Amino acid sequence: MSAVQAIVLGIVQGLTEFLPISSTAHLRIVSAFCGWDDPGAAFTAVVQLGTMAAVLLFFREDLLRVARNFLTGLRHPAGRANHDYKMGWYLILGTAPIAVFGFAFKDPIENGARDLYVIGSALIAFSFVMLLAEHLAVRKREVEDIDGADATVIGFAQALALVPGVSRSGSTISAGLFRGFTRVAAARYSFLLSVPAVVLSGLFELRKVGEHNGASPAPTIVATIIAFIVGYASIAWLLRFLAHHSLRPFAAYRIAMGTLVLALTASGAIS
Repeated sequence: MSAVQAIVLGIVQGLTEFLPISSTAHLRIVSAFCGWDDPGAAFTAVVQLGTMAAVLLFFREDLLRVARNFLTGLRHPAGRANHDYKMGWYLILGTAPIAVFGFAFKDPIENGARDLYVIGSALIAFSFVMLLAEHLAVRKREVEDIDGADATVIGFAQALALVPGVSRSGSTISAGLFRGFTRVAAARYSFLLSVPAVVLSGLFELRKVGEHNGASPAPTIVATIIAFIVGYASIAWLLRFLAHHSLRPFAAYRIAMGTLVLALTASGAIS
């Protein structure tokens, strides 16, 4: 992987990790459009650590407060009524499905699921789930209203994002809308829930960087740093956008991109 490829893919990761359009799919699509080799599942998982660093910085106060109150609650039963203590358990509960399914289906996720036909189809199909979520949403609940049932439902929705093209943020925000949360509340919880899942995935795949035909450490580091910078700006933009707009523009983009990917793949223009 050249420096130019690393820079381009870092920007793509930073822009698309938090938008509900699937960063994994776009890393694969952009590489195909440019005639580059698939950067691989290991590169994708490690570069996501850059965008997770952006989440840690952007939501540092929330995460530190949750961590502090969670640890306090573990030591002192009186602190277990605190919402932040409960949020710690909700994040663990919400992470469990993607951890289990990710480990169980590791091989097909890293290989067969990265097929462009799968990606194009997933982009289109899940767009209609997002549109349905917008249509049925009541948007009355805030992050403070989350309970165990919400964490479980959103956690299983996050596991759907193991299929490239579904989008982790798209699936979790949509699940939040189905559960009655406002768009901003669903997005904030989606960002917080992404931290343990993506960090665990990135650290697990870190050992594979440079193996076989994958990207070597140097361009992976460059892409990760760029993903962090661009990702931080992307978080701020999306929260402002969702305060006044729906997911419909993203759904329309996904349908158009998915259709283009399927058409070009079928014609042999990309592979």
